[in-house]
Amino acid sequence: MRKRVFEVAADKNIYRLQGLSCTNCAAKFEKNIRDIDTVEHVQLNFGAAKITVQGEATIEQLEQAGAFDKIKVFPERQRVIEKKEVFWKKTENITALISLFLIIIGYVSYFQLGETHSITIGTFLAAILVGGFSLFKVGLMNLTKLQFDMKTLMTIAVIGAAIIGEWAEGAVVVFLFAVSEALESYSIDKARQSIKLLMDIAPNRALIKRGNETVEIDVEDVVIGDLMLIKPGQKIAMDGEVIKGRSSINQAAITGESIPVQKTPGEEVFAGTLNEEGFLEVRVTKYAEDTTIAKIIHLVEEAQAERAPSQQFVDKFAMYYTPAIMLIALLVAVIPPLFFGGVWSEWVYSGLAVLVVGCPCALVISTPVAIVTAIGNAARNGVLIKGGIHLEETGRLSVIAFDKTGTLTEGKPEVTDIIQLAEIGDGEILGLSRAIEEFSQHPLASAIIRKAKKEDTEAYTAENFQSITGKGARAVINSAEYYIGNPSLFEEMFEIPVDAMDKIKVLQTQGKTVMLVGTNQEVKGLIAVADQIRKGSLPIIQKLYKLGIKKTVMLTGDNQTAGNAIGKELGLSETKAELLPQDKLNSIKALKEQHGNVAMVGDGVNDAPALAAATTGIAMGGAGTDAAIETADIALMADDLEKLPYTIALSRKTLAIIKQNISFALALKAAALLLVIPGWLTLWLAIFADMGATIIVVLNSLRLIRTKYSN
Repeated sequence: MRKRVFEVAADKNIYRLQGLSCTNCAAKFEKNIRDIDTVEHVQLNFGAAKITVQGEATIEQLEQAGAFDKIKVFPERQRVIEKKEVFWKKTENITALISLFLIIIGYVSYFQLGETHSITIGTFLAAILVGGFSLFKVGLMNLTKLQFDMKTLMTIAVIGAAIIGEWAEGAVVVFLFAVSEALESYSIDKARQSIKLLMDIAPNRALIKRGNETVEIDVEDVVIGDLMLIKPGQKIAMDGEVIKGRSSINQAAITGESIPVQKTPGEEVFAGTLNEEGFLEVRVTKYAEDTTIAKIIHLVEEAQAERAPSQQFVDKFAMYYTPAIMLIALLVAVIPPLFFGGVWSEWVYSGLAVLVVGCPCALVISTPVAIVTAIGNAARNGVLIKGGIHLEETGRLSVIAFDKTGTLTEGKPEVTDIIQLAEIGDGEILGLSRAIEEFSQHPLASAIIRKAKKEDTEAYTAENFQSITGKGARAVINSAEYYIGNPSLFEEMFEIPVDAMDKIKVLQTQGKTVMLVGTNQEVKGLIAVADQIRKGSLPIIQKLYKLGIKKTVMLTGDNQTAGNAIGKELGLSETKAELLPQDKLNSIKALKEQHGNVAMVGDGVNDAPALAAATTGIAMGGAGTDAAIETADIALMADDLEKLPYTIALSRKTLAIIKQNISFALALKAAALLLVIPGWLTLWLAIFADMGATIIVVLNSLRLIRTKYSN
């Protein structure tokens, strides 16, 4: 059996991670690996829970680097089955519950025996030690290395509270911090769930027919050219081409389309889609790691690793924010007692409260949870967003430019009008035209042939066919010579009647291409052909205006008349016609100079320069089209614009939520810090403010999970 040889750098390995629960832990884990002497470079993808290590490092070494947070490491290609632990069975949650139980007993003793009684102090001390053991273990270690993260700040605060005799508040701080950590871990797992669902879409085994033998094998062992058998109700394991059979395929997992698509021999099917009806034989066309769903998973994971502009701002801000908070806490603790006669215990207490309230938990998590959730949501709905930066830029769009053919229109011309100019029926006009056009390869000829077949017109036989370059064609039918072509072809032979020219001009102003049918003496009839506007284009443009898009522009290579007709019908702000690819590129540059953020929507092939120049390049028909996925910043996996308003709405909502999160986190902390002045900031209030900000930011971000596509 042939095996594919994977070309991977010998010193570069990618691993999946389990137990990576917080952004601070991720930063520490990455630093610990970077400190391994044999490691040259490390790149950690927090959103996708993956790490790339360049250099020599064993899995044991990597797990040792993450031992502080019980991080488990697995090779990327190994299928990892995560054991779902019941909430109350998790070690950290059990210790938190025991701590809560001890706190309750402590408060009973507090009110019955007094706060200074040995039983009261002992119970609260036990609550601190049980609930905060893992916190102190990491915090004290960080303190010895002068690494100041939120666990270090919390450790200092709790130890300080114990020193000044605030045992009850120290115990409550430990418990509430444990609750905050559990919620952060839950939110990240929830956000990552979109990727886990994508990874489980495609089966890991396929039924393959080789010669007379049929075997079920791992998808990694399937090679290009293998014949894959798919029974009704089964998911397709590999990308391929239908060789035998007909069936309807549910492609929702790839394109987001809920309506099944009919597949016949010669058509493409994708891994992860569902065969609903018939039995199919499919020739495999891609290896397992090259399938469309594999590319989607890879690109979504890469997108989640890319730091959005707002996240870069938060990361830089946090670098200065944490040391600043520690300095403020120190000043609060020492300046009033030293210079203004303040009571040491009171101001040290206030300094500890500043440390707690100043923890950057909510601020640090404000952006990544929102970005990870939004990108995962989009992928499940058939929209591939290739990074947080593109998500944010799409949320700021004010202008969208569209290619015409195949984007706003079907890209396939259809006969729209048949007009009689002599004693001849529509069927005869169509039949004569079909007989001549059978020999032509022109797209307009295809439109006439399709129409004639649909109308089941009388079949004529044409002889002595001759193409007339740039004008039309002629042939002999029933011993008479007939012509089909543009008006200039007939004008060379005779003067076209005024009423015929009037009809031609009316059709042309509607954006239609007009072909004349007749002899060298008379025009028998007219056939008008036009590229049909996609059924949903008009309502989609209207939705974009409602979402706040101020200007829509169509860029087309067609003539100005045809372009204007379609632009007017769709309600577009502007139409630019008769453009070459270079002209489209220049148009995008001009729009950016005038309006700032501009998106270009096209097919990802002919429009590549314009897509690349736009603030956001959006390609249609990403499923099965490598060019669309590679070229654009965003790929609409279905071959239509249905998901464009959803994408704009999701991006705008994500941007709004990120701004809300950052503003709220900073405002709440600023308000809490101001309470230091009148001496109202307590450890209780500080931990509630910090935990409350984290919970609200997380829940606000998770609202993006519920953002759904709607028709």
